[in-house]
Amino acid sequence: MTSGTGQSTPQSVPSAGTRSYGSDPAQVYDVLAPAAGAPAASGTVVVVHGGFWRAAYDRQHALPEAQAFADKGFHVVLVEYRRVGMPGGGVPGTLDDVRDLLVSVSAQGDLPKPLVLVGHSAGGHLVTWVAGQPWARDRGVVGVVSLAGVIDLGAADRLHLGDDATRDFVGSGPGTPAWTSADPMSSLPPTVPVRLVNGADDDTVPLGVADDYVARATAAGGDVTEEVVEGADHFAVIDPGSKAFDHVLDAVRSLTRTSP
Repeated sequence: MTSGTGQSTPQSVPSAGTRSYGSDPAQVYDVLAPAAGAPAASGTVVVVHGGFWRAAYDRQHALPEAQAFADKGFHVVLVEYRRVGMPGGGVPGTLDDVRDLLVSVSAQGDLPKPLVLVGHSAGGHLVTWVAGQPWARDRGVVGVVSLAGVIDLGAADRLHLGDDATRDFVGSGPGTPAWTSADPMSSLPPTVPVRLVNGADDDTVPLGVADDYVARATAAGGDVTEEVVEGADHFAVIDPGSKAFDHVLDAVRSLTRTSP
């Protein structure tokens, strides 16, 4: 769940503007307008980047993904948030940021509803966490797409993913109130549809991390599906040049088509 480049790089995001949802420099999002001449698509795609919730990885590495959605005619929001190693990062600050940015996005008159959240890796955790919150629909969210998401904190912890990144993010271990508040496994069934797109060859967040979530969420009556893309690794699902990204686009479109 790295950016593929290591450390953060200066922001250079062609956009319709960068907007703040808080006072911290990390509490911002870029708005990308639909590409000129692209067929109009319904709604706004909110892109939440990964990086094991750590400060070293910022939204820059998700820009090609975000631009690809804009090229397909969507309005796009590319999100930044406070991360571990930054003041206020981790639980609860990162979760607060995701909630607050959706308050801001949902109030923007130039960002049409519905909102579909797309998160990769740690971002997949964050969007799946949103799906379990009672306020998700009130913010205009009609569904989320988790790409190689760390959606079961307990499974990630047992596998020591990212050199125990999950404990660094939460600040404690399983069973604590902070852990429960952050774990999508603790808020089932989700209140909006969840679409998982995972690579069969992912050795950063292995497929098994999703197994219990899918089983328990569907048993609880949740609208949850998982698509496993053969030959895809951890980053193929955010690479617009990969065949795996076609599956991501299909998942996003399916949620906007079925929105009320």
